[in-house]
Amino acid sequence: MNRIDQLFQNKKKSILSIYFTAGFPGLQDTLPIMEAIEAAGADIIEIGVPYSDPIADGPTIQESNNQALKNGMTLHLLFEQLQQMREKVSIPVILMGYLNPVVQYGMDAFCKKCKEVGVDGLILPDLPMQQYLSEYKSLFDAHDLRNTFLISPQTSEARIREIDQNTDGFIYMVSSASITGARKSVSPEQIAYFERVKAMGLKNPRLIGFGISDSSSFQTAAAHAHGAIIGSAFIHVLRDSKDLKKDIYQYIQSVIS
Repeated sequence: MNRIDQLFQNKKKSILSIYFTAGFPGLQDTLPIMEAIEAAGADIIEIGVPYSDPIADGPTIQESNNQALKNGMTLHLLFEQLQQMREKVSIPVILMGYLNPVVQYGMDAFCKKCKEVGVDGLILPDLPMQQYLSEYKSLFDAHDLRNTFLISPQTSEARIREIDQNTDGFIYMVSSASITGARKSVSPEQIAYFERVKAMGLKNPRLIGFGISDSSSFQTAAAHAHGAIIGSAFIHVLRDSKDLKKDIYQYIQSVIS
């Protein structure tokens, strides 16, 4: 069974997914960061594939993308680094990135490589639904890759239901109509949106992302969905860290304890 499916079957709430950019802060930090994330108690690892124009991302993740590219990170190198991943990491691993680098790599080759190294799912925010259904879904299915679409407060009910119908794994609930970035609190408008989607009775579990940064915002998100995704706040930890293993452990424990 796909590890994402297995996770959501075995754990129904307070799921924590941690996002970081491959090749940041250092080019060879990818696997050590992954090991530290799992050891600290997170449930899913999302690896960002660096891209020169990450349109949905705020300054923190943009800067990490720029630094990773300067360090020399590429999709080819990332797959090399992930070659021994499953000897050290057992939790679900998702690659998140933009369509352009994946198409440049070759979608067939990309999916094959994901399967080979043990990647469980993909998040490609700029992949259009119809293109996914007509060109890529059969390919993703053949390589046991779960595809995740994003919804936001502006997404219509009809669109949310279409996404739910054509999604495997989980739905990524963007918490607000803005770019990524850690924020201090969850607004009443966001809570209303979380509750509105929860009441729709979707078949897929939901994880809330954008603006989740600490125990308080994680608990709030987890009360209205199956869990949450932390990205920018975790990138801050990596950027400021003098001891990655220790600082990752302390940060993730501070969120889930």
